[in-house]
Amino acid sequence: MTSDLPTHDLQTDGRYFEDFVLDEIIHHATPRTVSDGDAALYQSLYGGRHALHSSAVMAQNMGLPDRPLDDWLVFHIVFGKTVSDISRHALANLGYADGRFLKPVFAGDTLSARSTIIGLRENKSGETGLVMVESEGRNQHDEAVLRYQRWVMVKKRDTKTPTSSAASPPVWPTPPDFVAPENLPLPAADFSDFDFVASGSAKRFDDFQIGDCVHHGDGTTLEEAEHMMATRLYQNTAAVHFDALLQADSRFGKRLIYGGHIISHARAMSFNGLQNAMTVLALNGGTHAAPAFAGDTIYAFSEIIDKAILPGRDDVGALRVVHYVAKGAPMRDCRARQADGTLAPEIILQLDVWLAIAR
Repeated sequence: MTSDLPTHDLQTDGRYFEDFVLDEIIHHATPRTVSDGDAALYQSLYGGRHALHSSAVMAQNMGLPDRPLDDWLVFHIVFGKTVSDISRHALANLGYADGRFLKPVFAGDTLSARSTIIGLRENKSGETGLVMVESEGRNQHDEAVLRYQRWVMVKKRDTKTPTSSAASPPVWPTPPDFVAPENLPLPAADFSDFDFVASGSAKRFDDFQIGDCVHHGDGTTLEEAEHMMATRLYQNTAAVHFDALLQADSRFGKRLIYGGHIISHARAMSFNGLQNAMTVLALNGGTHAAPAFAGDTIYAFSEIIDKAILPGRDDVGALRVVHYVAKGAPMRDCRARQADGTLAPEIILQLDVWLAIAR
């Protein structure tokens, strides 16, 4: 269903928790035609070196018409379209699940986005509620290129009036822990004659074992201007990333770095050790465990937690990888958790993905 707009202007005011309706379908504004300029700016922000996204020649040799846009650039553009309707008044983006990168996106494609409200639950404090959505990015041919779930904590407009009742009980589906291997989208690229010289590594699918930890090195210090430029590239309008005056009264007292900025840095850093993991197949889950701010220096490492043979494909396999990003310390021992099982305080991102890697 697509509900009528309430009397206040949601485009101007943004949606508070009370404005969401279960099963509502929200068609987000501003379709976006992506270009080589988007790819170049993304490259300048993160310096990613995975060859499939860098070389049109390599992409064509792998059966694609051109180099595809980086998977996370596509994710952020789709995500950015949802912000003004879903998380304009969010206090936190709490998690992701069941994300699948369904088709490659090329310069010249036009991306649009829509979201379905699949879960609503008021918090006990009465001041906020949780909203779960399934968002989908589509191209100009009305083909789904990306689909994922996320849930956010959103402010209420009226903290004195409860929203849950016997007539309107909370609904909260249980997202899957991970995308099952049999449900993974198959890579569009053909890895049969993969160019290991161009990729920068000879390590294949079979060279990785479950339990391996790959330290990526190469720390980077976050800059205010870069994260704001990145967030504008995605047309993400969240005030927590831009409005320093407003954030001066927040509990942190300053602007937060967009969590997707950290995700893209993690992907770019992962080239060191995962050079042949060319595309992201699925987003199993993610946790922004702690905020990041301009001036923080971040480092990344990855743990291999599963492997899967893709049906009908002997050229490529799937690695289930958890990327970790730490701030303030390289964590060369790859120790993401403390003795009690909780994440180490240095960890700001835990990102669970399936990656396609040459066999």
